[in-house]
Amino acid sequence: MTDEGDPLVARLRAAGCVFAEDEARLLREAAGSGPQLEALADRRMAGEPLEYVLGWAEFLGLRIAVEAGVFVPRRRSELLAREAAALAAASRRADDAGAPPVVVDLCCGSGAVGAAVASAVPGIELHAADVDPLAVAVARRNVEPFGGRAHEGDLFAALPQSLRGRVGVIAANAPYVPSAAIALMPPEARDYEPLAALDGGADGLDIQRRVAAGAGEWLVPRGHVLIETSKQQSAVTAALLAEAGFRTRIVRDPEIGGTVVIGEWEALSDPTPTIPFL
Repeated sequence: MTDEGDPLVARLRAAGCVFAEDEARLLREAAGSGPQLEALADRRMAGEPLEYVLGWAEFLGLRIAVEAGVFVPRRRSELLAREAAALAAASRRADDAGAPPVVVDLCCGSGAVGAAVASAVPGIELHAADVDPLAVAVARRNVEPFGGRAHEGDLFAALPQSLRGRVGVIAANAPYVPSAAIALMPPEARDYEPLAALDGGADGLDIQRRVAAGAGEWLVPRGHVLIETSKQQSAVTAALLAEAGFRTRIVRDPEIGGTVVIGEWEALSDPTPTIPFL
């Protein structure tokens, strides 16, 4: 059957699904045909995110388990995972005889970033943390196959105290949408995903401020914190880290729309951000 003659593709397209052909294929792979397929298709055409309907999201080649009410990993966050993996790998090479590098996926949601880092850099000590108990439960499903642990709590308060001063890489996808902009987001996000995973306060940077202020005491010397942000907010995000004692740089991937600010912990007495725009 051609796509043009496929009634499921036609129905999905009429419901506003831009990638109707791909979605029809994924729905059929998940449900085959018959009543189960109709039930999944109805959910999707009602506006529910495809990832919730399928129960998973693709992220850097991994199938990441997701559930309704948990933040869906975005492709732009693959930049955060790639950069964190590169730093974790470099840390391991620099200290082959020592303990494996400790990586923290902060504000982890489903744990996609942490799982992707652990997949790329086997042998790391991985911890994921989120304030939402549902997200933590889902994150456990994604990080435990890589030997990771997921913790529930508010930012660094979720982490075991034994990690203080031992972490090599902190990757944080803290919410960074300004409160007033939530209403402008696609319905799939604003109507289905948890508000706490989206809303970053008046300027979108409330949680980032707390991450920047608290990260240093958890990091090893010359450890790194990476914060996903938007292109428009990146200079301010970098300034927050610089004020907290980090040497900073901004990395961008225009192809996927990703922007990450990377801070190296140096506890500078007079920090000045170094911000190459890549």
